[in-house]
Amino acid sequence: MSRKHECIAMLLAGGQGSRLGILTKNIAKPAVPYGGKYRIIDFPLSNCVNSGIYTVGVLTQYQPLELNDYIGNGHAWDLDRADGGVHILSPYQQIEGTEWYKNTANAIYQNINFIDRYDPEYVVILSGDHIYKMDYSDMLTYHKEKNADCTIAMLEVPWEEASRFGLMFVDDDGAITAFEEKPKNPKSNKASMGVYMFTWKKLRQYLLDDEANPNSSNDFGHDLIPAMHEAGERLFAYPFDGYWKDVGTIDSLWEANLDLLNPKVDLDLTDTSWKIYSKNTSSTPHYVSESASVQNSMITEGCDVCGNIDFSVLFSDVTVEEGAVVRDSIIMPNTVIKKGAVVQYAIVAEGAVIEPGAVVGQRPEDMDNLDDWGVAVVGAGVTVGAGAKVLPKQMAGEDVKGAE
Repeated sequence: MSRKHECIAMLLAGGQGSRLGILTKNIAKPAVPYGGKYRIIDFPLSNCVNSGIYTVGVLTQYQPLELNDYIGNGHAWDLDRADGGVHILSPYQQIEGTEWYKNTANAIYQNINFIDRYDPEYVVILSGDHIYKMDYSDMLTYHKEKNADCTIAMLEVPWEEASRFGLMFVDDDGAITAFEEKPKNPKSNKASMGVYMFTWKKLRQYLLDDEANPNSSNDFGHDLIPAMHEAGERLFAYPFDGYWKDVGTIDSLWEANLDLLNPKVDLDLTDTSWKIYSKNTSSTPHYVSESASVQNSMITEGCDVCGNIDFSVLFSDVTVEEGAVVRDSIIMPNTVIKKGAVVQYAIVAEGAVIEPGAVVGQRPEDMDNLDDWGVAVVGAGVTVGAGAKVLPKQMAGEDVKGAE
């Protein structure tokens, strides 16, 4: 029997991330590389440790191998502990058979026994696909002060973006009075961040009731939390005003990486008071030749740069040969960009090869029709042949033949 823990975290990391297309063909969305040397899941894991939460269940399902291997025993995040620590929780065979996680609430329901082992007073439910820094212990204090049954982290978003989110209406005391799920014409701009603090005894009963309801889709946002609201439970919104990004689309992943180069964006990964930990493979220092030009970019260890780099993020062990140009792009580990190739407004996944003279992406100002513009994507291990083109919005998941 494990020692009683006041609060444990359950991290939902099983999503396919279908909107990221070929970037999540072989890996789960939380394992997607970010920011030069991180993966998306580093943020919620680091937030847990920095908040004093040392028992974390990571619920995996879609393409879990790389994510499981990356997390390992949790040592990189100080989560390799005899009491608590990090646990990979995949769907498993029970007496009545094996069942995939149907949705977010069902995933937690299937792991009630795991949570009960630690007999927590509180459980924080997290998503594995958001970039942000947050002190969950402050949220827990707020939850206790309000004597809440459920507290939802809330962010005020621009009105023009509000229709993309689950929205809340909140009174002067912070109590949630109503919900709107991705409305066409929003009347609130207070968005749910997908971070939920629950009193465990209350959540446990609602999980059992939700599972027994044949009409439920077993989702926190659609079913369980609205059921709590209808029953008159104490639901409160916890205001958050820092940087937060849902990186569920190609555009948002591209923007979130380039945000690191913008001094006006409030996301400092060098801040030692709230460190983001990651499992790094040690590489040699990066090399920038005398013939290279590097402006306002992030170059990670192991890179070999002889070309021109402008407003881009290069992950570890990327090679950019002489005469190659990389602008406004995200280049993931072990990619090679050869002489005379041009990569702009693009995401190039791990281990890709851009052959001489190939062109990936295009600047929006060079487009005849701006509606046709978007971020170009080259998949992991893909070779773009010499002189070939990958157009804006195109996802190259297979090798692209060179120009004849």
